[in-house]
Amino acid sequence: MSRVSNAPVTIPSGVDVSLNGSALTVKGSKGSMDVFLHDSVNAVVEDGALKFSVVAKGDRAAIAMAGTMCAIVNNVVAGVSQGWEKKLQLVGVGYRAQAQGKKLNLTLGFSHSVDYEIPEGIEIETPSQTDIVVKGIDKQKVGQVAAEIRAWRPPEPYKGKGIRYVGEHIVRKEAKKK
Repeated sequence: MSRVSNAPVTIPSGVDVSLNGSALTVKGSKGSMDVFLHDSVNAVVEDGALKFSVVAKGDRAAIAMAGTMCAIVNNVVAGVSQGWEKKLQLVGVGYRAQAQGKKLNLTLGFSHSVDYEIPEGIEIETPSQTDIVVKGIDKQKVGQVAAEIRAWRPPEPYKGKGIRYVGEHIVRKEAKKK
């Protein structure tokens, strides 16, 4: 049984949470996001915390959904107060990245350069030519954008060339022997 929803979501100072039916609006210093609660989940704001409960007691799917909603709202509160970021690193001779307005220009060893259109609500910084930082308030969108950028040239196991997450370990293979 999920016990995630038993712990309340603490609301830090500077974050405003308003509940209107099944629509939950969270506003913070980084921006605001809306979350629509599932029909089988109730939410109540008490003492600077958000508590979740199940409409139908004993329904396993509803209990699981309450835990899911709790985790999603916790990520939204963290996103509007601190923000989310993913760091990527380019490994390979001649691999470069450069953010230009609403486009990310990638040189990845293809015969052409790759222009990635940055979606709304996401910021991409390139502190150096081989580092990419993806920032935003929506955890899912930040992770999706980072995965789309990584998909252009995933790390290969022989030399380790490609786009990898910072801290990602690539299992290397031994080259063919004569």
